[in-house]
Amino acid sequence: MDLAHPISTVVPTLDGPVLATLARTSQPLTGRRVHQLTETGSEAGVRKVLTRLVDTGLVTATRVGPSLQYALNRQHLAADAVLELSALRGRMVLRMKSAIEQRDDDQIVHASIFGSAARGDGDLDSDIDLLLVCSSDDALQSLSDWIAQLGESVHAWTGNFLQTYAITTDELTRHLVAADPLVNEWLRDCITVHGPEFRRLRSEISRDVMGQ
Repeated sequence: MDLAHPISTVVPTLDGPVLATLARTSQPLTGRRVHQLTETGSEAGVRKVLTRLVDTGLVTATRVGPSLQYALNRQHLAADAVLELSALRGRMVLRMKSAIEQRDDDQIVHASIFGSAARGDGDLDSDIDLLLVCSSDDALQSLSDWIAQLGESVHAWTGNFLQTYAITTDELTRHLVAADPLVNEWLRDCITVHGPEFRRLRSEISRDVMGQ
């Protein structure tokens, strides 16, 4: 799955990013603004796509002064499919959250997606990076088969490989003490799928273990 433009999994042409842009807002947008937000293709190409989508009824065009403003016609029969495809990255997060919470134990203290999958700037070849903080070395060892199974599931869901950075709370503490650059990446990008938010977890460790 293209992590930057998930809708391209089903709609590989410029239509996909244009529809995804319109799906993110209920406010009408000019053709130029649609092109800016789509961040792909030429402005002329985007306008051609918009003209064709207006002909299908899936997009509406309203003249406001000298400009045409475009919006997704959410009453169209195909609109729900567009909205569903535009939300694929969010569905991936929810599936990972469900898979982790189904374990129903306290071995996993925190789990979050980071890197390009969290930022939404990956592509078809991007891995999905998962930070997994476990309660102890024993927990980490007992989870090894489950982590491999989760990787297989994520690949089946998305076509992307899962790269799991699995550490214990003690190892996370050492990362914090050493001011590891990875910590800044986690703080900036993490999308929490299980346990406390990473900032809260860092604060708890800093307070309880590091005395800060």
